[in-house]
Amino acid sequence: MIEIQNICKSFDGRQILTDINAVFENGKTNLIIGQSGSGKTVLMKNIVGLLKPDSGTILYDGRDFVTMTKEQQVQLRREMGMIFQSAALFDSMTVLENVMFPLNMFSTMTLRDRMGKARRCLDRVNIRNAEHLYPAEISGGMQKRVAIARAIALNPRYLLCDEPNSGLDPKTSLVIDELIHGITSEYGITTIINTHDMNSVLGIGESIIFLADGHEEWRGTKDEVLTSKNQKLSDFIFASDLLKKVKEKL
Repeated sequence: MIEIQNICKSFDGRQILTDINAVFENGKTNLIIGQSGSGKTVLMKNIVGLLKPDSGTILYDGRDFVTMTKEQQVQLRREMGMIFQSAALFDSMTVLENVMFPLNMFSTMTLRDRMGKARRCLDRVNIRNAEHLYPAEISGGMQKRVAIARAIALNPRYLLCDEPNSGLDPKTSLVIDELIHGITSEYGITTIINTHDMNSVLGIGESIIFLADGHEEWRGTKDEVLTSKNQKLSDFIFASDLLKKVKEKL
C-alpha cells in the first residue's frame, strides 16, 4: 500500500499541489486522472521521488519515502517497477536484453537464471519468438509489453505507470490495460496509473482520484464515475460527444 498525506508542491511561488491525500491499495489498479495542468504528473513525480514535496508524507507500507536517506530511497526503488509514456527501451539492446537489464543491475542470479526469468516475463505479456529483435523492429504495442515485462522482472511490490497507453490505438490500449490489471491482481502489486484515457478509467479504474487545479476534486470507482454529481468531473468525463450520449441515457 502507498499512502500520501497532505502533499503540497509549488514552483516559483505557484502552487501546483495543495493538501493531496490518498491511499493506493494492494492488488488494485489505482488511477490518477485529470486534465492537462491538473497536477497529476507532478503528483506522480513526487510519489516516485523525482520531485520532493514542499510538505507532506509519502508512505510505502509505512515507510516514509520523503524522510529517507538517499541510500534508503535507492533500496526502496528496487521494489518499484516503472512504465513510462514512451516504452523507454534501450535501442541498442534486444528485447531479451532489455528485460534482463534490471536483473543484470540488481540481482545475483546466474546468467542462465536471468535469461530464464526474462523469458518468463516476456511469456507473461504474450511475447514469444521476438526476444532477438530490437525495439525499432517491433510495434509500439509490443514495445509497451516489453516495458511491462521489464518492469515486473524484479517482482516489484509497487508498479508506477505514467500514461502507459500514450500513442497506442484503442485495441492495443485495451490489451495493455488488461495486462496491467491482470498482473496487479495476480501478484498483489500496488499499482498507480497516471492517465487521461477514458477507456482505462471505465475499464480498470478500481480506485480513482480526480485532480483539478492541484486539488483532489473527487475519488471513487469506475462504477461511480459516470453518475457522479461533481461538475468538474462530469465536464472532464463527458468531454467527448460519444460519452455525452452515454450520459443522456443514464
